[in-house]
Amino acid sequence: MEDQIGIEKFIKLKEVLPLIDVRTPAEYIQGHIPGAVNVPLFSNEERAVVGTLYKKSGKEAAILKGLDLVGPKMSSFVKSVKRIAPERKVLVHCWRGGLRSGSMAWLFRTAGFEASTLNGGYKAYRRYIREQFDINSNLIILGGKTGSGKSEILRVLADSGEQVLDLEAIANHKGSAFGHIGQDEQPTNEQFENNLYEVWKTFDLSKVVWLEDESRAIGKVSIPEPLFAGMRNSPVIFIDVGMDERVKRLVREYSGFEPDSLEKAVLRISKRLGGQNVKDALLAIQNRDFAKAAAITLHYYDKAYLNGLEKRSGDNIFILPFEKDDPLRNAQLVKKFYTDSIANVEKK
Repeated sequence: MEDQIGIEKFIKLKEVLPLIDVRTPAEYIQGHIPGAVNVPLFSNEERAVVGTLYKKSGKEAAILKGLDLVGPKMSSFVKSVKRIAPERKVLVHCWRGGLRSGSMAWLFRTAGFEASTLNGGYKAYRRYIREQFDINSNLIILGGKTGSGKSEILRVLADSGEQVLDLEAIANHKGSAFGHIGQDEQPTNEQFENNLYEVWKTFDLSKVVWLEDESRAIGKVSIPEPLFAGMRNSPVIFIDVGMDERVKRLVREYSGFEPDSLEKAVLRISKRLGGQNVKDALLAIQNRDFAKAAAITLHYYDKAYLNGLEKRSGDNIFILPFEKDDPLRNAQLVKKFYTDSIANVEKK
């Protein structure tokens, strides 16, 4: 193995070789390459000490202090890599691909391992993945008012072999004020982008990629600008499902949660709902009349979604009406509509 490798080769090798991230635990939590194991050269506090010394006394003093801190931990690093890389081949990276990863790779090689570091480090990885979202791709956006079953239709499409980028699943959020309910904690924005790329890199970008129509922000994370720009310029298949069917879906999805979490979500959009609607929605939740509460909030979300849709080119919006919220059948109809009305037109 080469001592240092470029980002594209690194991306391929990490699928078959263990990857060690030697940055601090805080850096790792903020954002890391999916699959990487954190074996920090310095703790958060140690790195702060070394960094301060570098600024005050220079590089040599910082290196000597670093050696003092790392020396007693060297055997534990080797024991860790033995567990992580039983085949004795490993990839290593730090922030810029400098002293930290170079030092750890040297130690591993001394202990009999083949170790390669990433040229440019995690910083190079972050730059590279953001560039990948700017590559021309064939996106089809599945639009529709809240409660139309878009996410479930996308899952059916994925099960049928279609390429689907499920933004809400990766973000751990359904996009609305109620979107966090029943979800795991959201990743940091940095980690969201990293996780997004793990799916994106599996796609054949010459073929269609399906996504749900989203605002740029999904809860606390944001869709990378190049990808979001591509989404805004792509065809939208708008599935038009009636209010009654959408209310039924929202009741199924949310009525099992604690009323307190639903009430807090209503209060988050209180200014947009208006005073009387807020009072009526809260009372409906307290009375377990979830259908009424859903209908009140849908009036706001429908208006907001349609306002956003108006900002798109009308020539790029295709309305597909559905009588029932039937994800399996609706997915089949969406796919057929794309093939008959969009794909064939694009070929001409």
